[in-house]
Amino acid sequence: MDLSLLLTALVLGIVEGLTEFLPISSTGHLIVLGDLLGYNDDASKVFKIVIQLGAILAVCWDYRERLLHVAGSLATERSSQRFVGLLFVGFLPAAVLGLMFHSTIKGLLFNPITVATALVIGGVVILYVEKRAYHPRIHEVDAMRWSDALKVGFAQAVAMIPGTSRSGATIMGGLIFGLSRKTAAEFSFFLAIPTMFAATVYDLYKNWALLRLEDLPVFAVGFVASFVAAMWAVKSFIKFISNHTFIAFAWYRIVFGIFVLATWYFGWVEWSEP
Repeated sequence: MDLSLLLTALVLGIVEGLTEFLPISSTGHLIVLGDLLGYNDDASKVFKIVIQLGAILAVCWDYRERLLHVAGSLATERSSQRFVGLLFVGFLPAAVLGLMFHSTIKGLLFNPITVATALVIGGVVILYVEKRAYHPRIHEVDAMRWSDALKVGFAQAVAMIPGTSRSGATIMGGLIFGLSRKTAAEFSFFLAIPTMFAATVYDLYKNWALLRLEDLPVFAVGFVASFVAAMWAVKSFIKFISNHTFIAFAWYRIVFGIFVLATWYFGWVEWSEP
């Protein structure tokens, strides 16, 4: 097994885990780094699906008590039924629009230049949201209404554009629609479970022919790295937002995006283009 390929898998797995639930776009980072490291062949498509699954399972493990309680009491407790209903309503916009435009978006927009542009625009949006008067009216997920979940769901659908950030779109959408920072982040995490599981299953179905036994060690390294990194990132993120704004993430996006665009404009790096 090529050690350099295993190292690439380790790096990309860590990046996926660290960025999946932060408002800085994991897909964008993987596209840029994959292009930079030369890991953008057919095998890399399945690899990215596998490490995304690692990040999802990390959230499931982190919130296992809540999820197990909901699963065990779904038939008897109104609160558990309502929680699942909120996730379903929030999931619908991305599910419907994803099925309609998934192939088109992947074919046209999955490249470093589009990602860099979306990173900059998303960063500006975060700065704008943070400068607005902030008066949250919902301080826990269970207090959300169906309409709140649907609005956040439509915000999540915007993140089909790579570089936008699924978590960034849902969290910023949550803040705009009256959720507290912690509630917006937690609902974003919970909403990621059905959304990302569905996307993973769909992508695996579409790319089933690309699965190869010889890629298993690379996938395993990336999966474990993503799982561990996501575990750390989720816990750290919740602590961070309790006392901080998202402005630091906005400036990171803007600087990173401008840097990639500069390397493309001046010809320092030969990025894949639209």
